[in-house]
Amino acid sequence: MNRPFFTTVTRIADFETRPFEVADLPRPQWAAGDYVLCEVRGRPGPLYVIERPSGRMCQVFEGDLVVGAFGVRAATLEGVGSWADIGEDGALHALTSAGLFGKATSVSPLLPPLMDLQYRGHLVREGKLNMRDFCPPVDVLPLQMPVILLIGTSMSSGKTTSGRVIVHELAKLGLKVAAAKLTGAARFRDMLSWKDAGAAQVFDFVDVGLPSTVCPPEEFTGLLQQLLSQISATGADVLVAEAGASPLEPYNGSVAMEMIDDQAKMLVLSASDPYAVLGVQHAFSRKPDLVCGPASNTEAAIELVDKLCGVPALNLMRRRSRPKLVELLKDRLGLD
Repeated sequence: MNRPFFTTVTRIADFETRPFEVADLPRPQWAAGDYVLCEVRGRPGPLYVIERPSGRMCQVFEGDLVVGAFGVRAATLEGVGSWADIGEDGALHALTSAGLFGKATSVSPLLPPLMDLQYRGHLVREGKLNMRDFCPPVDVLPLQMPVILLIGTSMSSGKTTSGRVIVHELAKLGLKVAAAKLTGAARFRDMLSWKDAGAAQVFDFVDVGLPSTVCPPEEFTGLLQQLLSQISATGADVLVAEAGASPLEPYNGSVAMEMIDDQAKMLVLSASDPYAVLGVQHAFSRKPDLVCGPASNTEAAIELVDKLCGVPALNLMRRRSRPKLVELLKDRLGLD
């Protein structure tokens, strides 16, 4: 067998240092989080790239072998799919470049064709290998550090970019910053960009064995507690946490918000437009402390956010907005 390409969801595993076998398992044995080997099919296009465990992007071609994990995606702006929808022919897709594999059932017409894959088998060592096999339980620790929580009105609303600026400013204040993506679909390069911005350590749900957070709430609750315990053990001064997509989507963002609500000192909403701010505010009966993202791109947008919602908005990409951001961060965190 040719050496396969390993995707980001394998970064918690030891496949590059320990051997494994590949077995074609019967369908009743399949489950979310299973590590699988697939062959790239079809004509390469813009989405025929994978994110390696290092976070680097790598192009792949027809006939290449890739290792990812079965999972579910429910992206409002791009695509929907699940491992459970894979047919008897074993044809499936790369739902994200990070190795989230499943059968696409609904794809935006604005998106290039997804990477076509063919199931070749499960990775096995005595039994099949699942992401959870590489995530031993940790001692449960209460989350006591203050949290800056970022949520969005949808995917691609600017949460990661806004978070990068916030992490950078907190690090400049001399704080030890932990950063985490609590919900969403696997993609590591966003968290790496936060580390480059100054985060001492970064985390996401892959660290507790989830390829995405589309799963039963009761399952997610236990795994998020494991993730928060890992973060607590760092002894960081502050956590900058992102709830991927929006809290109203099926990624358990509302569950994550509820679990960290006691420690959330500042709620930042990254919004696609001012009217979306009003929608999220109405849905949660809660005002954010700051609005950013495209809803703050211009002075007209900022004025409309204030008129509709009575909430301050800042374009964090403009340097002149940074002093106001730092002042707000200091106030919410109780810093002199």
